[in-house]
Amino acid sequence: MGRVLVVDDEQAMREFLTMLLEKQGHRVITAAEGAQALRFVEEQPPDLVISDLRMPNVDGIALLAGIRKQYPELPVILITAYASSASTIQAMRLGADDYITKPFRIEEIRLVVAKALARRRAKQPDRASQPAIPGEPQLNGIIGRSPKMIELYKLISKIAGLDSTVLITGESGTGKELVARTIHCASPRADRPFLAINCGGIPEELLESELFGHVKGAFTGAVSHKAGLLEVAHGGTVLLDEIAEMSPGLQVKLLRFLQWRSFRRVGGTEDVEVDVRVIAATNKDLAKAIADGGFREDLFYRLNVIPIHVPPLRERREDIPLLAHSLLTQFSLRQRKGPASISQEAMEALMQYAWPGNVRELENVIERAVALETTDQLTSEILPVQIRTGDDGGGRPGGVTVALPPGGIELEATVSNLEKDLMLQALERSGWVQKGAAELLQISLRSFRHKAQKYGIKKAGRGV
Repeated sequence: MGRVLVVDDEQAMREFLTMLLEKQGHRVITAAEGAQALRFVEEQPPDLVISDLRMPNVDGIALLAGIRKQYPELPVILITAYASSASTIQAMRLGADDYITKPFRIEEIRLVVAKALARRRAKQPDRASQPAIPGEPQLNGIIGRSPKMIELYKLISKIAGLDSTVLITGESGTGKELVARTIHCASPRADRPFLAINCGGIPEELLESELFGHVKGAFTGAVSHKAGLLEVAHGGTVLLDEIAEMSPGLQVKLLRFLQWRSFRRVGGTEDVEVDVRVIAATNKDLAKAIADGGFREDLFYRLNVIPIHVPPLRERREDIPLLAHSLLTQFSLRQRKGPASISQEAMEALMQYAWPGNVRELENVIERAVALETTDQLTSEILPVQIRTGDDGGGRPGGVTVALPPGGIELEATVSNLEKDLMLQALERSGWVQKGAAELLQISLRSFRHKAQKYGIKKAGRGV
């Protein structure tokens, strides 16, 4: 992951690539034309340039030529509508590292970017051999310089080059997927696919096919052969998110794969061998799940070869100013508006709040504040009331309490009303994203959807 300069005269394309790359953990700056991009490169060279080939005035060819004169090692990827055109051929002769043909696939962009950055790292062995330096404020998009984060950086640095299975634990919103992506991008597998699958977000009957693939005729609707994620990610890394939500039957099949590194497609008879590194993640207590009979103990030991715990935000409060300022810059650039700084009073409120939704909740708060703030400084008045008042429910699961009235209550109705209210709060806090709301409540997405249908929860006249 790195600092990427995106150059395109179309605003929609700049915004699309920015959102895509930032989701992968890259830091993105944009330029609307080639001359502006050259100035950015001269002021502070990025790690990678992605530019459209056809632009007015200084086009992609001229931009590439200008970059090559001063920075011959800087990777440049061009976006073109015609792979065989004379301009594309000329660009490759001038030293373009790669090109992407419109219309392109998202996974194609991810792979091309990963390869270009991996080649750049290979040419900088001193830096690549020390991906985590104590005291640095961030590592590939993971931001923080608290002691716990420095230890996390060191651990990632130690295990990135291994093939051992990793189990990442931590509360919802702490950045477990970002940690997994960072491990992949710092590994020798960086130029191969990184694929993530949410084990709680896919119906049980489809999850097996998504993981292992299926053969034609395996079940109704299987009209052709389909490769599963484990097969597609050959040579790369697979993240099994929300691993605790996997059914007992699939746990057995995953255990067999981890033991033998082979599997059978649904409906198939032949063993398929693949080379993938498996990273699992969960916000659940697997020891309790094992005791309750919901998770296999032998699978736990197969997954827990290298355990990594991502600390909640309330345990690294000294990182909040770094995170808040970084997010403020990110969302101000994306929305092309917003305050340039955060007031002392607002920062104190952010520091005091317990952040039960962790970094994801902080992201939502800063994005909302950037959208609503009309001055050049983010003030405390624009923050949600629970942050201004410090009402965080104790900052821990189960922090909500209800007093029993003298006359008693109708328990079932009260619990249902409280459950519905908490679901609505979680939806508001997550921007009405069901997956985010489910994670705030620490339940599976399937369970959340079932409850939402049960209570008839809707937004603006439409179902969630």
